[in-house]
Amino acid sequence: MMLDLLRVLLFPALMAFAAASDLFTMTISNRVSLLLIVGFLALAGLGGMGLQEILSHIAAGGSVLAIAFACFAFGWVGGGDAKVASAAALWFGFDHLLEYLVYASLFGGALTLLLLQFRQWPLPYALCGQPWLLRLHAKETGIPYGIALATGALMIYPETEWIRAVDLAHFAIY
Repeated sequence: MMLDLLRVLLFPALMAFAAASDLFTMTISNRVSLLLIVGFLALAGLGGMGLQEILSHIAAGGSVLAIAFACFAFGWVGGGDAKVASAAALWFGFDHLLEYLVYASLFGGALTLLLLQFRQWPLPYALCGQPWLLRLHAKETGIPYGIALATGALMIYPETEWIRAVDLAHFAIY
């Protein structure tokens, strides 16, 4: 039961926290990425994932990390975004990696267009007292891409082996 609860809640909760953190502060704490990594390793071990499969997931995460940090070096994404994308790739492995990256890219493009449009309009006076909204509205501010990364991850997660392994009888209401 506890293992199933962790499978259902841990990854989605951490990704939602990353998205909210990026929206409100334009940063994603390293703790989120570390918790994603530790959570993966713990659940992979407790869930009986084989060493070969664990190594494959690590390779997927490492591949995304290399590419994401190249993007970070060019100033295209933030460091928190690069780390969270890599940690999410660790959970997905190569089986769902392409789907995740496509969804994250599509949501990222939509988010970028929406924010660029939002930044063209004046902010209503009643909302000017919100520092996070002022930061989000500022034209020189980047895009909180953690929102797109989390949304893409949450679209894919229900299709993964993590959720297929859940015994839904544990959650039945009688």
